[in-house]
Amino acid sequence: MYSATPFAHEALFYRDEDDFLAGTARFVADGVRRGEPVLVAVSEASIALLRGELGGEADQVHFIDMTEAGRNPGRIIPGVLMAFSASAPQLRVRMVGEPVWPGRSELEYPACVQHEALINTAFEGRSGTLLCPYDASSLPEHVLEDARRTHPVVIDGARRIASEWYTDPAGLVDIYNVPLPPPPMSAEQHNFSVGTLAHMRKLVTAYANWLRREQVEDLVLAVNELATNSILHASGRGVLRMWREGDTIVCEVSDSGTGFPPSFTGLSGFGIVMVNLLCDLVRTHTSHSGTTVRVYLGR
Repeated sequence: MYSATPFAHEALFYRDEDDFLAGTARFVADGVRRGEPVLVAVSEASIALLRGELGGEADQVHFIDMTEAGRNPGRIIPGVLMAFSASAPQLRVRMVGEPVWPGRSELEYPACVQHEALINTAFEGRSGTLLCPYDASSLPEHVLEDARRTHPVVIDGARRIASEWYTDPAGLVDIYNVPLPPPPMSAEQHNFSVGTLAHMRKLVTAYANWLRREQVEDLVLAVNELATNSILHASGRGVLRMWREGDTIVCEVSDSGTGFPPSFTGLSGFGIVMVNLLCDLVRTHTSHSGTTVRVYLGR
């Protein structure tokens, strides 16, 4: 039996394929039979498993490869979950989303935890259930501990319990407001202000010219949004740093301000939401001395 409260956010711990299907197939099929819009955002391999188990009912489910759509954890709420929920605003929705999987990097992981915590505020008052599978046989114990802190309810085998470790979302987002690794010595550095924004955009365009044209445009738009935020809400100036990590371009904007508020309350396409939709990964760190936002875009 799943919660009928306005919005329920539940973690499912599974240990093999059978365990995964036992925890998700009935949940999905029940939603289909109730006439609820159903979204499944997991890996392609897990999608294949569920399709086989659901049979013809799979045709009524919207499937998304989370390893692509959710490559950037900060994109999942606005670009996957809210986008689906907004497609049926009058109906209770049912969603399966697996944002943390074996292979997520240490760089991505803090953004994953912040994403899971922010779901609890972003969907407050909405009608639906989000079930988040966690591979308990492969993920480290600290990841499962964080799942207990970000989900009010945890399902583990036959046990479905209210999590006694559930933590206030704002507090957990703050816990994972961790310093970023230092930029390499080879990073380009440029100061900017309102009078140099156009020049800054040209610098980013030139630096990223080996990416596809649409990627260059996305990166320029994202960096311009970050720099504009620095000018409007910090000291009126900031610092841009750029470097490469393999096939990925990294751009970092630092200023003396308090940064973007860490919330996703709509699909307006502005601010940090827009930046997350444009980039492969966005990491933010705010301290008493200011804010640093680092964006990644790979070829």
